Parts: sequence; C-alpha cells; structure tokens
Amino acid sequence: MTRAAVLGAGAWGTTFAAVLADAGCDVTVWGRDPDLCAAIARDHRNERYLPGVDLPARVTADPDPVAAVLGADVVAVAVPSQSARTILAPLAGALAPDAVAVSLMKGVELATDRRMSEVVAEALALPERQVAVLSGPNLAAEIAARQPTATVVAASDPHAAERVAAACATGYFRPYTNDDVVGVELCGAVKNVIALAVGISQGRGLGFNTMATVITRGLVEITRLGLALGARAETFPGLAGMGDLMATCASPDSRNHKLGLHLGRGMTLDEAIAATGGTAEGVKSSRSVLDLAERAGVEMPITAAVVQVVHEGLPVDALAPLLLGRPRKAEGQ
Repeated sequence: MTRAAVLGAGAWGTTFAAVLADAGCDVTVWGRDPDLCAAIARDHRNERYLPGVDLPARVTADPDPVAAVLGADVVAVAVPSQSARTILAPLAGALAPDAVAVSLMKGVELATDRRMSEVVAEALALPERQVAVLSGPNLAAEIAARQPTATVVAASDPHAAERVAAACATGYFRPYTNDDVVGVELCGAVKNVIALAVGISQGRGLGFNTMATVITRGLVEITRLGLALGARAETFPGLAGMGDLMATCASPDSRNHKLGLHLGRGMTLDEAIAATGGTAEGVKSSRSVLDLAERAGVEMPITAAVVQVVHEGLPVDALAPLLLGRPRKAEGQ
C-alpha cells in the first residue's frame, strides 16, 4: 500500500489528499495551523478551504512536517510557490531514500527564476530523478466534488512519473505521464498570468471575443517561452497547456481569474487579494515569468502588460489598447 504525504492544507492540497486516498493511499496532510490539522484528523473535513466536503477516512493530518513525511512513498507539495523553499528546507534529509516529491505548485520563484521542481529538488536535497510535477485543468472545487478530469504527471525519470500517476489514479482523476518537465511547469506558471489578463478584461465589461483573443495569444506566449527553454511543442496544446489555460481563464472558481475580475472592476491590488480569499499565484509569478522571458530573449506582451497593471500602476483601461496597439505582423511569428 502506498503511503503519501501532502504538504499544504489549502484547497488544492486537501483536494489532492482526497484523490490520493480515493486511489488507495494512506495520506497525511501537513498544515501550518495545528487547529486545522486537528479538525482534518478528527472530523475528516477542512471547512476553512473546502466547506461541506467529507474527506476519505484514509486522510489524516499532522502539524509536524517531519512526522507527516516520515515513511511516505510520495510527498506532494502544495504550498504557496514563493514560500516553498523556506517551508521545505528544514525537511532536507527527512524523506524516505526512494520517495518521489511531486510539485503541485504553479509559479516561478522570485529572485532566482527557478521553476518549482528546481526549488523542490534544491530545498529537499533530492536528485532530479526523484522529483515530479503535476499540472492540468484541475480546479480544486470540481475535483473535490469528484467531477471527472485529467492531469499530467511529468518527471525526467519515467518510473517516478508512473509511481505518482499510479498513486493518484481514480475513476474521476485520470493522470497521463510526460517527460517534458519544463513545458508542463511553464504552462502551469504562465497560465495564471494570462488568467489575470482575462479577468481584468471581463471586469471592464469586455466579452468573449476579447477573452478568446487573450487566451489564444496567451498560449502563443507560453509556447514561445517554453520552446526557448527547451520544452517540446506538443506539450502546449495538451492538458497542461491549453487544457489548464482554458479552465483557469474561464472558471469563476479560478482565483487568478477572480482576482483579475476584481482589479478590472476598480479594486486596488490589496482589496482584490482580500476579496479573492486565497493565493493567486499569478500576481507574484508575473514578475518572475517576465524576468525569465527577458533572460531568454522572448517577447511576452500580455505578461508584460499584466506586470504593469498589477505592480507598476498602469490603469486597467490601458490594458487592451496597450496590447491591440502593437505592431501588426503575421500570426505565426
């Protein structure tokens, strides 16, 4: 029987713990709040982040992260991306020798421009072959309701990817494996930024033509950056690329879309973050994604415009003219 640990007791971490349990794993969740961990262990519920959802009996929780990962075959990391290194570093050496750490995070680390799999490997002192990433159209609320979806598990070692896929495969959650770690991770990180742009445009009252334009050109940006960094072209129209991009840009349950909507309706960034009620990774990752693109010599106008709106005070009404006023060129360029 597979033993799993999930670091992070938010909506996605708790949901993935339920998926692992439904797949037959014994699962321990770690969270920063001891009271929340006690509620999960005692009541098999996480009312703070997943209200009304009953968790499987196989799910428990522990406020001690070392105890949570002890003996785990699979350790899923679902903490805010910019906090990951600090949270994980004390656990270096605590994982089982053959454990696979799988990143559920979608971001790029500020200051270092590291992808999350790189942060996990460095912080936990693990070789690359023991690190995987999971990404796809995976909105937590829908999965917690056991609505069917698919995802991608990517790792440089096919055996590691298969171990994670086997640990989380259920009748409603279908994992596919992939070895394009760079492409899968970049899709997950950049789609949050594009979702902010879609949300802002909809907050200004713009319609589906605008949404389709931003999503389509956003996929071009993601693909352009990925290819420059060594990813494979076929990853981007797949589940981790277009699939996740569509779900995140269109769903009212998407935090990044929701935060963009609040900005588009006139809230300040602080007000929008408070109204969203959870981590919207695209806010902080937009800067690091743009830094990564500039280092790679890749042009990403939507990402650059989001950075200007979110961090540099560009009025939201200037977003569309800024993008549409760019020089005309052939679509494939």
